[in-house]
Amino acid sequence: MTSRPVSRKVTADLLARYDRPGPRYTSYPTAVEFTAGVDAALYEERLAEANRLAEAPLSVYMHLPFCEARCHFCGCHVIISPQKEKSAPYLDLLHREIELVSSRLQDRRKVSQLHLGGGTPTYFSPDQLGQLIRRFLERFELTSDAEVAVEADPRVTTEAHLETLTELGFNRISMGVQDFTPRVQEAIGRHQTLEQAARLVELARARNFSGINIDLIYGLPHQTPESFEQTVKTAIELRPDRLAVYSFAYVPWIKSGMKKLDQQAFPDRDTKFELFGIAREGFLNAGYEPIGMDHFALPLDELSIAKRAGRLRRNFQGYSVIPAEDVIGLGISAIGDVRGAYVQNVKKLSEYQNVLAEDRLPVDRGIARSPDDEVRRDVIHQLMCNFKVSIPEIERAHRIRFAEYFAEDLRRLRLEEREGLVRIDEQGIEATATGELFVRNLALCFDRYWREKHENDDQPIFSRTV
Repeated sequence: MTSRPVSRKVTADLLARYDRPGPRYTSYPTAVEFTAGVDAALYEERLAEANRLAEAPLSVYMHLPFCEARCHFCGCHVIISPQKEKSAPYLDLLHREIELVSSRLQDRRKVSQLHLGGGTPTYFSPDQLGQLIRRFLERFELTSDAEVAVEADPRVTTEAHLETLTELGFNRISMGVQDFTPRVQEAIGRHQTLEQAARLVELARARNFSGINIDLIYGLPHQTPESFEQTVKTAIELRPDRLAVYSFAYVPWIKSGMKKLDQQAFPDRDTKFELFGIAREGFLNAGYEPIGMDHFALPLDELSIAKRAGRLRRNFQGYSVIPAEDVIGLGISAIGDVRGAYVQNVKKLSEYQNVLAEDRLPVDRGIARSPDDEVRRDVIHQLMCNFKVSIPEIERAHRIRFAEYFAEDLRRLRLEEREGLVRIDEQGIEATATGELFVRNLALCFDRYWREKHENDDQPIFSRTV
Protein backbone atom coordinates (compact mmCIF):
# COMPACT_ATOMS: atom_id res chain seq x y z
CA MET A 1 0.00 0.00 0.00
CA THR A 2 1.50 3.31 -1.10
CA SER A 3 -1.19 5.73 0.06
CA ARG A 4 -4.22 6.02 2.30
CA PRO A 5 -7.41 7.76 1.17
CA VAL A 6 -8.64 10.61 3.31
CA SER A 7 -11.51 13.04 3.24
CA ARG A 8 -10.87 16.73 3.66
CA LYS A 9 -13.52 16.85 6.32
CA VAL A 10 -14.22 14.77 9.41
CA THR A 11 -17.50 15.05 11.27
CA ALA A 12 -17.68 17.91 13.76
CA ASP A 13 -18.64 15.42 16.47
CA LEU A 14 -15.46 13.36 15.92
CA LEU A 15 -13.32 16.47 15.90
CA ALA A 16 -14.91 17.77 19.08
CA ARG A 17 -14.24 14.53 20.94
CA TYR A 18 -10.67 14.03 19.77
CA ASP A 19 -9.35 17.58 19.80
CA ARG A 20 -7.54 17.58 23.14
CA PRO A 21 -4.09 18.39 24.50
CA GLY A 22 -1.60 15.59 23.93
CA PRO A 23 2.10 14.88 23.31
CA ARG A 24 3.70 14.69 19.88
CA TYR A 25 5.76 11.73 21.16
CA THR A 26 9.16 12.75 19.87
CA SER A 27 10.11 10.84 23.01
CA TYR A 28 8.52 8.53 25.56
CA PRO A 29 8.46 9.41 28.36
CA THR A 30 7.89 12.95 27.12
CA ALA A 31 10.04 15.89 28.16
CA VAL A 32 7.53 17.02 30.81
CA GLU A 33 8.60 13.97 32.84
CA PHE A 34 12.28 14.99 32.84
CA THR A 35 13.68 15.79 36.29
CA ALA A 36 16.90 17.12 37.81
CA GLY A 37 17.58 13.62 39.12
CA VAL A 38 19.31 12.87 35.85
CA ASP A 39 22.52 14.87 36.15
CA ALA A 40 26.08 14.93 34.86
CA ALA A 41 27.06 12.00 37.10
CA LEU A 42 24.40 9.74 35.58
CA TYR A 43 25.33 10.93 32.10
CA GLU A 44 28.96 10.00 32.80
CA GLU A 45 27.83 6.49 33.74
CA ARG A 46 25.72 6.09 30.60
CA LEU A 47 28.51 7.38 28.35
CA ALA A 48 30.85 4.81 29.91
CA GLU A 49 28.33 2.08 29.06
CA ALA A 50 27.91 3.44 25.54
CA ASN A 51 31.67 3.47 24.99
CA ARG A 52 31.76 -0.32 25.37
CA LEU A 53 29.75 -0.68 22.13
CA ALA A 54 32.80 0.24 20.11
CA GLU A 55 31.48 -0.68 16.65
CA ALA A 56 27.95 0.68 17.09
CA PRO A 57 27.47 4.04 15.34
CA LEU A 58 26.12 7.10 17.11
CA SER A 59 23.55 9.69 16.17
CA VAL A 60 24.56 13.28 16.96
CA TYR A 61 22.42 16.39 17.21
CA MET A 62 24.01 19.87 17.41
CA HIS A 63 21.84 22.77 18.48
CA LEU A 64 22.74 26.13 16.91
CA PRO A 65 20.13 28.40 18.51
CA PHE A 66 20.81 31.79 16.90
CA CYS A 67 18.41 33.66 14.60
CA GLU A 68 18.48 37.22 13.25
CA ALA A 69 14.82 37.82 14.18
CA ARG A 70 12.08 35.95 16.03
CA CYS A 71 9.19 34.40 14.13
CA HIS A 72 6.02 34.73 16.21
CA PHE A 73 4.97 31.11 15.67
CA CYS A 74 8.31 29.60 16.70
CA GLY A 75 8.35 26.99 19.46
CA CYS A 76 12.08 26.28 19.29
CA HIS A 77 14.71 27.28 21.83
CA VAL A 78 16.35 30.25 20.09
CA ILE A 79 18.56 33.25 20.79
CA ILE A 80 17.82 36.38 18.77
CA SER A 81 20.90 38.37 17.81
CA PRO A 82 21.01 40.61 14.73
CA GLN A 83 24.67 41.31 15.58
CA LYS A 84 26.31 38.10 14.45
CA GLU A 85 29.70 38.79 16.02
CA LYS A 86 28.07 38.22 19.42
CA SER A 87 27.34 34.62 18.54
CA ALA A 88 30.92 33.57 17.73
CA PRO A 89 31.83 32.60 21.35
CA TYR A 90 29.04 30.01 21.28
CA LEU A 91 30.97 27.98 18.72
CA ASP A 92 33.96 27.85 21.06
CA LEU A 93 31.68 26.55 23.82
CA LEU A 94 30.30 23.93 21.46
CA HIS A 95 33.84 22.88 20.57
CA ARG A 96 34.56 22.43 24.27
CA GLU A 97 31.51 20.25 24.79
CA ILE A 98 32.51 18.11 21.80
CA GLU A 99 35.90 17.60 23.42
CA LEU A 100 34.38 16.63 26.78
CA VAL A 101 31.94 14.15 25.29
CA SER A 102 34.42 12.60 22.87
CA SER A 103 36.94 12.08 25.68
CA ARG A 104 34.34 9.80 27.27
CA LEU A 105 33.80 7.92 24.01
CA GLN A 106 37.40 7.07 23.20
CA ASP A 107 36.43 3.70 21.68
CA ARG A 108 33.20 4.74 19.99
CA ARG A 109 33.64 7.41 17.36
CA LYS A 110 31.57 6.33 14.33
CA VAL A 111 28.53 8.49 13.52
CA SER A 112 25.70 7.33 11.25
CA GLN A 113 23.54 10.42 11.68
CA LEU A 114 24.55 14.05 12.19
CA HIS A 115 21.94 16.78 12.35
CA LEU A 116 22.43 20.54 12.70
CA GLY A 117 19.29 22.13 14.10
CA GLY A 118 18.28 25.46 15.49
CA GLY A 119 17.57 28.25 15.49
CA THR A 120 19.09 28.79 12.12
CA PRO A 121 22.34 26.85 11.57
CA THR A 122 23.04 28.86 8.41
CA TYR A 123 22.90 32.02 10.53
CA PHE A 124 26.61 31.30 10.92
CA SER A 125 28.94 31.98 8.01
CA PRO A 126 30.17 29.16 5.76
CA ASP A 127 33.64 29.52 7.30
CA GLN A 128 32.25 29.25 10.84
CA LEU A 129 30.19 26.18 10.00
CA GLY A 130 33.14 24.64 8.21
CA GLN A 131 35.41 25.11 11.20
CA LEU A 132 32.80 23.67 13.55
CA ILE A 133 32.26 20.52 11.51
CA ARG A 134 35.95 19.99 10.79
CA ARG A 135 36.73 20.13 14.49
CA PHE A 136 33.88 17.71 15.14
CA LEU A 137 35.30 15.33 12.51
CA GLU A 138 38.67 15.43 14.24
CA ARG A 139 36.95 13.64 17.11
CA PHE A 140 34.33 11.56 15.30
CA GLU A 141 34.10 9.71 11.98
CA LEU A 142 31.10 9.62 9.64
CA THR A 143 30.10 6.20 8.33
CA SER A 144 30.09 5.82 4.55
CA ASP A 145 26.27 5.87 4.44
CA ALA A 146 25.72 8.51 7.14
CA GLU A 147 22.70 10.81 7.08
CA VAL A 148 24.21 14.30 7.42
CA ALA A 149 21.50 16.93 7.59
CA VAL A 150 21.09 20.66 8.14
CA GLU A 151 18.09 22.87 8.79
CA ALA A 152 18.25 25.92 6.53
CA ASP A 153 16.42 29.21 6.25
CA PRO A 154 16.05 30.08 2.54
CA ARG A 155 16.33 33.78 3.40
CA VAL A 156 19.90 33.55 4.69
CA THR A 157 21.35 30.36 3.17
CA THR A 158 23.82 31.09 0.38
CA GLU A 159 25.45 29.08 -2.36
CA ALA A 160 28.67 29.29 -0.36
CA HIS A 161 26.92 27.61 2.59
CA LEU A 162 25.94 24.65 0.41
CA GLU A 163 29.39 24.42 -1.15
CA THR A 164 30.98 24.17 2.30
CA LEU A 165 28.40 21.71 3.61
CA THR A 166 28.73 19.51 0.52
CA GLU A 167 32.50 19.35 0.95
CA LEU A 168 31.98 18.18 4.54
CA GLY A 169 29.64 15.35 3.60
CA PHE A 170 26.20 16.89 4.12
CA ASN A 171 23.59 15.19 1.97
CA ARG A 172 20.19 16.24 3.39
CA ILE A 173 18.60 19.62 3.86
CA SER A 174 15.33 20.76 5.42
CA MET A 175 13.98 24.24 4.86
CA GLY A 176 11.17 26.04 6.63
CA VAL A 177 8.53 27.69 4.48
CA GLN A 178 5.39 27.47 6.67
CA ASP A 179 3.12 29.28 4.18
CA PHE A 180 3.62 31.20 0.92
CA THR A 181 0.66 33.56 1.53
CA PRO A 182 1.84 37.16 2.17
CA ARG A 183 -0.94 37.88 4.68
CA VAL A 184 -0.04 34.81 6.72
CA GLN A 185 3.66 35.66 6.56
CA GLU A 186 2.93 39.17 7.82
CA ALA A 187 0.93 37.76 10.75
CA ILE A 188 3.68 35.34 11.83
CA GLY A 189 6.59 37.72 11.31
CA ARG A 190 8.32 35.68 8.63
CA HIS A 191 8.67 37.29 5.21
CA GLN A 192 9.94 34.82 2.64
CA THR A 193 9.41 34.71 -1.10
CA LEU A 194 8.74 31.76 -3.35
CA GLU A 195 11.86 32.71 -5.29
CA GLN A 196 14.03 32.29 -2.19
CA ALA A 197 12.66 28.80 -1.50
CA ALA A 198 12.91 27.73 -5.15
CA ARG A 199 16.48 28.97 -5.37
CA LEU A 200 17.56 26.93 -2.34
CA VAL A 201 15.88 23.79 -3.70
CA GLU A 202 17.70 24.25 -7.01
CA LEU A 203 21.05 24.86 -5.32
CA ALA A 204 20.66 21.76 -3.13
CA ARG A 205 19.58 19.61 -6.04
CA ALA A 206 22.54 20.77 -8.13
CA ARG A 207 24.84 19.55 -5.36
CA ASN A 208 23.14 16.15 -5.20
CA PHE A 209 21.50 16.62 -1.82
CA SER A 210 19.05 13.79 -1.25
CA GLY A 211 16.09 14.05 1.08
CA ILE A 212 15.41 17.71 0.23
CA ASN A 213 12.59 18.64 2.61
CA ILE A 214 10.13 21.53 2.84
CA ASP A 215 8.21 22.26 6.05
CA LEU A 216 4.70 23.73 6.09
CA ILE A 217 2.53 24.57 9.09
CA TYR A 218 -1.27 24.52 9.27
CA GLY A 219 -3.35 26.39 11.84
CA LEU A 220 -1.60 29.76 11.46
CA PRO A 221 -3.43 33.11 11.55
CA HIS A 222 -5.38 34.04 8.40
CA GLN A 223 -4.95 30.65 6.74
CA THR A 224 -8.00 29.61 4.72
CA PRO A 225 -8.69 26.44 2.75
CA GLU A 226 -8.28 28.40 -0.48
CA SER A 227 -5.01 30.07 0.47
CA PHE A 228 -3.47 26.94 1.97
CA GLU A 229 -4.41 24.86 -1.06
CA GLN A 230 -2.37 27.28 -3.17
CA THR A 231 0.57 26.97 -0.75
CA VAL A 232 0.36 23.17 -1.02
CA LYS A 233 0.26 23.31 -4.83
CA THR A 234 3.26 25.65 -4.89
CA ALA A 235 5.26 23.39 -2.58
CA ILE A 236 4.46 20.36 -4.75
CA GLU A 237 5.59 22.23 -7.87
CA LEU A 238 9.04 22.61 -6.29
CA ARG A 239 9.06 18.78 -6.16
CA PRO A 240 11.12 18.25 -2.99
CA ASP A 241 11.87 14.66 -2.01
CA ARG A 242 10.01 15.14 1.25
CA LEU A 243 7.31 17.39 2.63
CA ALA A 244 6.24 17.89 6.22
CA VAL A 245 3.05 19.60 7.34
CA TYR A 246 2.98 20.33 11.06
CA SER A 247 0.04 21.30 13.22
CA PHE A 248 0.75 24.71 14.73
CA ALA A 249 1.31 24.24 18.46
CA TYR A 250 -0.03 27.34 20.19
CA VAL A 251 1.72 27.28 23.57
CA PRO A 252 2.04 30.91 24.74
CA TRP A 253 2.52 29.71 28.32
CA ILE A 254 5.83 28.23 27.13
CA LYS A 255 6.76 30.56 24.27
CA SER A 256 5.76 34.11 25.14
CA GLY A 257 6.49 35.32 21.60
CA MET A 258 3.29 33.60 20.48
CA LYS A 259 1.29 36.19 22.42
CA LYS A 260 1.92 38.54 19.48
CA LEU A 261 -0.30 36.35 17.29
CA ASP A 262 -3.91 37.44 16.81
CA GLN A 263 -5.98 34.60 18.27
CA GLN A 264 -9.07 35.90 16.49
CA ALA A 265 -7.33 35.21 13.17
CA PHE A 266 -6.67 31.52 13.87
CA PRO A 267 -8.70 29.09 11.75
CA ASP A 268 -11.32 27.35 13.88
CA ARG A 269 -10.92 23.68 14.78
CA ASP A 270 -12.92 22.30 11.85
CA THR A 271 -11.14 24.56 9.35
CA LYS A 272 -7.75 23.67 10.79
CA PHE A 273 -8.45 19.99 10.28
CA GLU A 274 -9.61 20.71 6.74
CA LEU A 275 -6.26 22.42 6.08
CA PHE A 276 -4.45 19.22 6.95
CA GLY A 277 -6.86 17.25 4.77
CA ILE A 278 -6.07 19.58 1.87
CA ALA A 279 -2.33 19.04 2.33
CA ARG A 280 -2.60 15.28 2.70
CA GLU A 281 -4.90 14.92 -0.28
CA GLY A 282 -2.65 17.12 -2.40
CA PHE A 283 0.52 15.26 -1.47
CA LEU A 284 -0.99 11.81 -2.03
CA ASN A 285 -2.46 12.84 -5.39
CA ALA A 286 0.98 14.14 -6.37
CA GLY A 287 2.55 10.73 -5.69
CA TYR A 288 3.95 11.26 -2.20
CA GLU A 289 3.58 8.52 0.39
CA PRO A 290 2.57 9.16 4.02
CA ILE A 291 5.38 8.85 6.56
CA GLY A 292 4.17 8.86 10.13
CA MET A 293 1.60 11.45 11.16
CA ASP A 294 2.86 14.55 9.33
CA HIS A 295 5.56 13.66 6.78
CA PHE A 296 5.33 12.64 3.13
CA ALA A 297 7.99 11.34 0.76
CA LEU A 298 8.33 10.35 -2.89
CA PRO A 299 8.15 6.57 -3.46
CA LEU A 300 11.88 6.24 -4.22
CA ASP A 301 12.95 8.35 -1.25
CA GLU A 302 14.74 6.44 1.49
CA LEU A 303 11.98 7.19 4.02
CA SER A 304 9.34 5.54 1.82
CA ILE A 305 11.58 2.55 1.13
CA ALA A 306 12.34 2.16 4.84
CA LYS A 307 8.68 2.35 5.78
CA ARG A 308 7.73 -0.39 3.30
CA ALA A 309 10.52 -2.55 4.72
CA GLY A 310 9.56 -1.85 8.33
CA ARG A 311 12.88 -0.08 9.01
CA LEU A 312 11.55 3.41 9.64
CA ARG A 313 12.74 4.93 12.90
CA ARG A 314 12.08 8.17 14.77
CA ASN A 315 14.12 10.21 17.22
CA PHE A 316 14.51 13.87 18.17
CA GLN A 317 15.89 14.62 14.70
CA GLY A 318 12.76 13.26 13.05
CA TYR A 319 12.16 10.16 10.94
CA SER A 320 15.28 8.22 10.02
CA VAL A 321 16.38 5.24 7.94
CA ILE A 322 19.72 4.66 9.66
CA PRO A 323 19.00 4.03 13.33
CA ALA A 324 21.61 4.44 16.02
CA GLU A 325 21.28 2.93 19.48
CA ASP A 326 22.47 6.11 21.19
CA VAL A 327 21.94 9.80 20.45
CA ILE A 328 24.37 12.49 21.62
CA GLY A 329 22.94 15.99 22.08
CA LEU A 330 25.34 18.96 21.85
CA GLY A 331 24.61 22.61 22.59
CA ILE A 332 22.17 24.42 24.85
CA SER A 333 18.83 22.63 25.37
CA ALA A 334 19.95 19.66 23.21
CA ILE A 335 18.53 16.27 24.20
CA GLY A 336 20.46 13.02 24.00
CA ASP A 337 19.33 9.43 24.45
CA VAL A 338 22.14 7.31 25.86
CA ARG A 339 21.85 3.77 27.21
CA GLY A 340 18.21 4.09 28.25
CA ALA A 341 18.33 7.65 29.59
CA TYR A 342 17.17 10.91 28.05
CA VAL A 343 19.62 13.68 28.93
CA GLN A 344 18.95 17.38 28.28
CA ASN A 345 21.51 20.17 28.44
CA VAL A 346 21.03 23.46 30.27
CA LYS A 347 18.96 26.04 28.40
CA LYS A 348 20.62 29.30 29.45
CA LEU A 349 23.71 30.37 27.54
CA SER A 350 25.32 31.84 30.66
CA GLU A 351 24.90 28.59 32.56
CA TYR A 352 26.20 26.59 29.60
CA GLN A 353 29.31 28.79 29.58
CA ASN A 354 29.86 28.50 33.34
CA VAL A 355 29.53 24.71 33.46
CA LEU A 356 31.87 24.16 30.52
CA ALA A 357 34.40 26.52 32.09
CA GLU A 358 34.58 24.00 34.94
CA ASP A 359 35.08 21.11 32.46
CA ARG A 360 31.75 19.58 33.42
CA LEU A 361 29.12 18.10 31.14
CA PRO A 362 26.31 20.70 30.90
CA VAL A 363 23.43 18.40 31.87
CA ASP A 364 20.30 19.97 33.37
CA ARG A 365 17.67 17.21 33.56
CA GLY A 366 16.35 14.03 32.00
CA ILE A 367 14.87 10.66 32.83
CA ALA A 368 16.26 7.14 33.12
CA ARG A 369 13.74 4.84 31.48
CA SER A 370 12.25 1.92 33.42
CA PRO A 371 11.48 -1.48 31.82
CA ASP A 372 7.84 -0.36 31.62
CA ASP A 373 8.91 2.85 29.84
CA GLU A 374 10.87 0.80 27.31
CA VAL A 375 8.00 -1.46 26.29
CA ARG A 376 5.53 1.42 26.06
CA ARG A 377 8.08 3.47 24.13
CA ASP A 378 8.40 0.61 21.64
CA VAL A 379 4.64 0.37 21.13
CA ILE A 380 4.17 4.12 20.76
CA HIS A 381 7.17 4.31 18.42
CA GLN A 382 5.69 1.65 16.13
CA LEU A 383 2.35 3.44 16.06
CA MET A 384 3.87 6.82 15.29
CA CYS A 385 6.17 5.48 12.56
CA ASN A 386 4.11 2.81 10.85
CA PHE A 387 0.54 3.25 12.14
CA LYS A 388 0.63 -0.34 13.36
CA VAL A 389 2.07 -2.54 16.10
CA SER A 390 3.17 -6.17 15.77
CA ILE A 391 2.01 -7.88 18.96
CA PRO A 392 4.23 -10.98 18.53
CA GLU A 393 7.25 -8.74 17.95
CA ILE A 394 6.58 -6.77 21.15
CA GLU A 395 6.04 -9.98 23.11
CA ARG A 396 9.34 -11.46 21.91
CA ALA A 397 11.34 -8.30 22.46
CA HIS A 398 10.07 -7.61 25.96
CA ARG A 399 9.03 -11.09 27.16
CA ILE A 400 5.49 -10.16 28.05
CA ARG A 401 1.97 -11.36 27.33
CA PHE A 402 0.62 -8.38 25.46
CA ALA A 403 -3.06 -8.82 26.35
CA GLU A 404 -2.28 -9.15 30.05
CA TYR A 405 0.36 -6.43 30.23
CA PHE A 406 -1.72 -3.89 28.34
CA ALA A 407 -5.18 -4.87 29.63
CA GLU A 408 -6.16 -1.32 30.62
CA ASP A 409 -4.54 0.17 27.51
CA LEU A 410 -6.41 -2.22 25.23
CA ARG A 411 -9.68 -1.44 27.03
CA ARG A 412 -9.16 2.21 26.11
CA LEU A 413 -8.05 1.35 22.59
CA ARG A 414 -11.17 -0.74 21.98
CA LEU A 415 -13.24 2.39 22.53
CA GLU A 416 -11.33 3.87 19.59
CA GLU A 417 -11.97 0.66 17.63
CA ARG A 418 -15.71 1.24 18.02
CA GLU A 419 -15.20 4.67 16.50
CA GLY A 420 -13.51 3.11 13.47
CA LEU A 421 -10.07 4.52 14.23
CA VAL A 422 -8.17 1.27 14.76
CA ARG A 423 -8.32 -2.48 14.15
CA ILE A 424 -7.18 -4.93 16.82
CA ASP A 425 -6.57 -8.67 16.59
CA GLU A 426 -4.19 -11.21 18.11
CA GLN A 427 -1.44 -10.35 15.66
CA GLY A 428 -1.46 -6.61 15.90
CA ILE A 429 -2.93 -3.15 16.05
CA GLU A 430 -3.38 -0.98 12.96
CA ALA A 431 -4.81 2.50 12.55
CA THR A 432 -7.50 2.94 9.93
CA ALA A 433 -7.30 5.72 7.34
CA THR A 434 -9.24 8.00 9.69
CA GLY A 435 -7.28 6.74 12.69
CA GLU A 436 -4.01 7.83 11.07
CA LEU A 437 -5.23 11.40 11.43
CA PHE A 438 -5.65 10.84 15.17
CA VAL A 439 -2.57 8.70 15.78
CA ARG A 440 -1.49 10.89 18.72
CA ASN A 441 -4.81 10.06 20.38
CA LEU A 442 -4.24 6.35 19.77
CA ALA A 443 -0.77 6.59 21.29
CA LEU A 444 -2.29 8.22 24.39
CA CYS A 445 -3.94 4.90 25.19
CA PHE A 446 -0.50 3.43 25.98
CA ASP A 447 0.86 6.46 27.87
CA ARG A 448 0.93 5.59 31.56
CA TYR A 449 2.20 9.05 32.56
CA TRP A 450 -0.68 10.70 30.75
CA ARG A 451 -3.19 8.41 32.41
CA GLU A 452 -1.81 8.82 35.92
CA LYS A 453 -0.68 12.45 35.90
CA HIS A 454 -2.02 14.58 33.05
CA GLU A 455 -5.35 13.29 31.76
CA ASN A 456 -7.35 15.53 34.09
CA ASP A 457 -4.91 18.45 34.33
CA ASP A 458 -6.57 21.86 34.46
CA GLN A 459 -3.39 23.66 33.41
CA PRO A 460 -2.25 23.35 29.76
CA ILE A 461 0.92 21.33 29.22
CA PHE A 462 0.74 19.99 25.66
CA SER A 463 -0.44 21.39 22.35
CA ARG A 464 -3.75 20.15 20.95
CA THR A 465 -3.84 16.97 18.89
CA VAL A 466 -5.93 18.47 16.07
